[in-house]
Amino acid sequence: MNNISQEQVREAICTIMRYIGEDPEREGLHNTPERIVRMYDEIFRGYKPEMKPRISTFTNSSHTDEMVFDCGDYYSMCEHHMLPFFGKYYFAYIPNPEGRILGISKVARVVGYCAAKLQLQEKLCRDVIDMLSEALTRTKTGKPLPPALGFAIVMKGHHTCKSMRGVKNKGDMTVSYFTGVFEKNRQLRNEFFNMIKMQ
Repeated sequence: MNNISQEQVREAICTIMRYIGEDPEREGLHNTPERIVRMYDEIFRGYKPEMKPRISTFTNSSHTDEMVFDCGDYYSMCEHHMLPFFGKYYFAYIPNPEGRILGISKVARVVGYCAAKLQLQEKLCRDVIDMLSEALTRTKTGKPLPPALGFAIVMKGHHTCKSMRGVKNKGDMTVSYFTGVFEKNRQLRNEFFNMIKMQ
């Protein structure tokens, strides 16, 4: 845990304002440093272990091994320029018939937590899968459970560090990551891609 105070961050923000040519004391900016400090606490919660979501899993009582699909929005910050990138994620996994299944609402919470730090889109995909995979094999007794048969994730993102600076061009990027049966089975990947097209 760092020992930097909110007041130190506030002063740093005022320094940045002066650097770009602003006056942090002018009327419109009086409370901006405080707002930015509060914003940082929210959008960078991924650095706080106590904010890590609790991932509910359940017994796979029906022994299903059918694809489970989920999609939603995400927002993150590029680690190269500290500018936003955001977009849609598309996630699927194949449960182990002898293992456990995810509480599907937890996928969005895990995506949000992993995205809430300075990130690379490629690393974000892996962070999400790693956290969900670990949750499915973790037990209170310490005895590992059978892992899921495979995971798939596609993240489409718009990077403002490309669209509003530098080349000032369309900053769209798509990253995919597959494990297990999704990595080995092209037909299964195609089924996943077809589900994405229907969204």
